Amino acid sequence: MTYFSAFLAPVPRDKKAEYTAHVQAAWPMFRKYGALRSVECWGDDLPPGEVTSFPLAVRLKDGETAALGWIEWPDKATADACWASMESDPEWRQIGDMPFDGKRMIFGGFGLLMALEK
Repeated sequence: MTYFSAFLAPVPRDKKAEYTAHVQAAWPMFRKYGALRSVECWGDDLPPGEVTSFPLAVRLKDGETAALGWIEWPDKATADACWASMESDPEWRQIGDMPFDGKRMIFGGFGLLMALEK
């Protein structure tokens, strides 16, 4: 069953090019381990909230926005194997450091409930 790895990350606005390059460099590795698709979104309308919001979720600082992304997998086992490979496959280290504060990133795995299309 289709599975998704999703994340929300705080990225300095002036590092958009570096972020884009990092994501593009990582895609071949995700594809190597079975990813079907990767979608990346750059936040441009992130209203503040009092209880919950995208800015609160990743503790956005001045000069940052949130990047939202997900990777589509054929199933959870494939996703889990990919994430485990990050500890054993040295090719992952060639991608370099993430151009954002990974401690404030939110991530998780999701099973498909439904997909509606035009």
